[in-house]
Amino acid sequence: MTQAPGAAPVRLERDGDVAVVVLDKPPLNLFDEPVYAGFEQVLAELVALTEPGRPDRARAVLLEARGKVVSGGVDVHGFREIAEGPEPAQRGTALWARLLRIAQTIEELPVPTVFAAHGLTLTAAFEIALACDLLVAAERASFGLVEVVVGLTPSMGGPQRLAERAGPARAKELILTGEHYPAAVLERWDVVNRVLPDDGFAEAARDLARRLAAGPTLAHAATKRLVTTAVRHGVRAADEITAQVSGPLFATADLRGAVASFLEEGPGRASYTGR
Repeated sequence: MTQAPGAAPVRLERDGDVAVVVLDKPPLNLFDEPVYAGFEQVLAELVALTEPGRPDRARAVLLEARGKVVSGGVDVHGFREIAEGPEPAQRGTALWARLLRIAQTIEELPVPTVFAAHGLTLTAAFEIALACDLLVAAERASFGLVEVVVGLTPSMGGPQRLAERAGPARAKELILTGEHYPAAVLERWDVVNRVLPDDGFAEAARDLARRLAAGPTLAHAATKRLVTTAVRHGVRAADEITAQVSGPLFATADLRGAVASFLEEGPGRASYTGR
C-alpha cells in the first residue's frame, strides 16, 4: 500500500455526526515527528469541532488506521537522536510531556471516543487507544507496550490508564514482559471492550460510533466526567459533583426529545435521535 504524495499521516474525516481520525503512514504507521504533529493538529480541530452548540458539531469520535497493522510502534530513530544528543534527560522529559498531552486531549473531549484496532497495535498507538472511552478490536488484533526492548517505560499515559482498566498487577505484567497480547485476552482483562469478527470489522466499529453519536451527547459528557472522577478521586468525590453535573441535563433539547419519544412511542420503540 502506498500513500498519496503529500498526504497527511494523520487526517480528519467526517461520517455524518462522527469525526473520524485516520492514521495512515504506510507501511507500519510508525509514530515519528510528522505523526506527533499530525495528531496535535487534528486534535486542535477536534476540540473546536466538539464544542456544544456548533451546528456542525461532531457528536462522537472514531480513531482508526489504514493498512495491515494499526501501528508497529514508535520510530526508534527519534529515541536515538535524543539519547545521543545534548541534554538527553531534558529533551526526553519534554517529549513525554508533549505526547502525554495528546492522550489527555483525547480523554478530555466532551463526546464519546472509540478506538478501532483491526490488527497489531503497539506502544504509542496502544496508549492512545487507552485514552479513548471504548476500545474495540478485531479478532486478529493484538496489543503490546514493548518499550522494555529499548530500555524505556511507556510514558504516553499507558501504564496508569492500563492500571485503571485491568488493575496494577495486569498492567505491570503487560509492560514488564513486553509481550504481545491477543484481543481476546485483553477483553478478559477489561482492557478491550469488545472483540468483533474480522469480517466487517471496520463497518461494525463505525456503526458503534454512529450509535453513540445519535445519543444524548451532553449526557454522555456527564457520564465521562462522573466515571473519571470516581476512578481517580473516589465514589464520594463523584457523588459530590453528581447533582451539579446531571441537573442541567433537564434543560437540554436532547432530554426533552428523548422523554417525548419515550412517552409517545414507548420503550424499545422510541425514535429519538440526539441533537
